Amino acid sequence: MLVTSRELLADAQSKSYAVGAFNVENMEMVLAVIQAAEETKSPVILQTTPGTVKYAGIEMYAANMRTAAERSNVPVACHLDHGNSFGIAARAFRAGYTSIMIDGSKLDFEDNISLTKSVVEMCHAGNIPVEAELGRVGGKEDNLDNSKTNNPYTNPQEAAEFVARSECDFLAVAIGTAHGVYKGTPQINFDVLGKIRELVSIPLVLHGTSGVPDEQVVHCVKMGMCKVNYATDLRIAYTYGVKRYMQENPGVFDPKKYGACGIEEVKKYVVGRMKVIGSCGKA
Repeated sequence: MLVTSRELLADAQSKSYAVGAFNVENMEMVLAVIQAAEETKSPVILQTTPGTVKYAGIEMYAANMRTAAERSNVPVACHLDHGNSFGIAARAFRAGYTSIMIDGSKLDFEDNISLTKSVVEMCHAGNIPVEAELGRVGGKEDNLDNSKTNNPYTNPQEAAEFVARSECDFLAVAIGTAHGVYKGTPQINFDVLGKIRELVSIPLVLHGTSGVPDEQVVHCVKMGMCKVNYATDLRIAYTYGVKRYMQENPGVFDPKKYGACGIEEVKKYVVGRMKVIGSCGKA
């Protein structure tokens, strides 16, 4: 069933678990995530980035995700991840996404508030919730590059002011994670997370979770993270499945054959993540 992320994260916050938000690049990845959610009886968020929707058009991805959500027996939200302009947020809103992220984290504090508030006013008119970001999650993903950021953490006092003035519904915070593939073991700053949680009452979002040790993710959820994003590891899983099938069956040219193997690997990965964040049985 198609829902907004507001419904999902309100329940997650009240019951101390997190909802997995999984970046999907094609129909096979959409199917894999939905199958994992149905098998584990988990609520779930399907999401796409500006770079992904550029590939085939935002309406194409919206239709793909919405169709899968509407025929599913678990609650599913369709989310724009890292929307980088008012324009793309508006396009996703019109296309039927049920959750919008506007990422003004590269802007200065006042400009980030201004951009976020403008998207909030548009989306709230249609009862669509908005995620914002304050502080810069490091690394590279899609067209996003924060690999050279000087300050890796969100300022807790600024977070409280930002939420109050922008009226965003959820806040992505920088606490030591990074987008892309980690070169070492990430170390989350739980002190910063704790201070943010004390000052900010809305659901918090963890970005750059692919590759973060399970025990750190579990602790983040216990401390109040309600939405946990995964992207890079889904791409790796899908590619691994396709490559494995083609190596074992080099003469096959039917995309459905190797696509099914990609689905299998992504589903396996997503089921594992849902167990870690505690969403199983919460649909």
